[in-house]
Amino acid sequence: MSRRPYSYSVLRYVHDVVTGEFVNVGLVFLAAGHEGYPPVVLTEFKERIQRLRPLFPDIDRIAFIAAIAAVRRASKSIAKQVEGDRLFSSGDARAVATRMLPHDGSSLQWSEIGTGIAKDVEKEFHRIADRMLSTYDRRTETRKTDDDVWRPVRQALADRHIAIEFEPKVIRGSVDAIEFAHSWKNGRIHAYEPLSFDLADAENIKNKARRWMGHLSSVNIGASDDFKAYFIAGRPSDDRLLPAYHAALEILRAAPSAPEVYEEGEVDNLVNSIEDEFRQHQAAGY
Repeated sequence: MSRRPYSYSVLRYVHDVVTGEFVNVGLVFLAAGHEGYPPVVLTEFKERIQRLRPLFPDIDRIAFIAAIAAVRRASKSIAKQVEGDRLFSSGDARAVATRMLPHDGSSLQWSEIGTGIAKDVEKEFHRIADRMLSTYDRRTETRKTDDDVWRPVRQALADRHIAIEFEPKVIRGSVDAIEFAHSWKNGRIHAYEPLSFDLADAENIKNKARRWMGHLSSVNIGASDDFKAYFIAGRPSDDRLLPAYHAALEILRAAPSAPEVYEEGEVDNLVNSIEDEFRQHQAAGY
């Protein structure tokens, strides 16, 4: 069998269309009709929500699974149509993919095409699927969550018998509002947010910091409460992503209202600060 040209398009779940954070959840591969061989359409889709929850805790599980199921159903009929046309040679994988799921501004979006030439198209499809989809599965098995980043802080406070009852707090500005996961009030509101940057790639890491910078910018206009923001940052497990992680820290530090940013290794410094505030709070008789 001669070498055949192919193209492919990756289906991305874009959680936030503003920041562009995404995770690959599907692949459409097309080897067009060539030298008498019929076209070949191969697909793979991932719908296990466990892949996404560490990155996007607020994902709509039911809607996501239903959307992937709909794409999978459409892919079967479209693939049969394309493969039934032995003369099919025009178009590419993205054109086929958009027949399975048209562009509609939703959270599922097709990437631009990738191309290549292969002698064994099925082997090449599995190679690309492993790189685009399965590698992510392996890397997320032990991925650190925001809760994991907060846990050492909570434990250190308990060890020092600092009995602060943290609670979620919504800070409202004149144009927007944001919610911090942990807060308490000592004259002003101290709002703490653990942020795991143990993410899939560099752009997602920086986008997470950019999103929080944008949040602080929006509530800084006409804020209803006097508050101080604190971020606790979890490092990526992949050392190759450390430059993006350090860039994310600088993005957070440059945000309005001068938030304090602590890394995981600086938990003791953060807890020292909280303890000082707490003891002053007790001494004042609150």
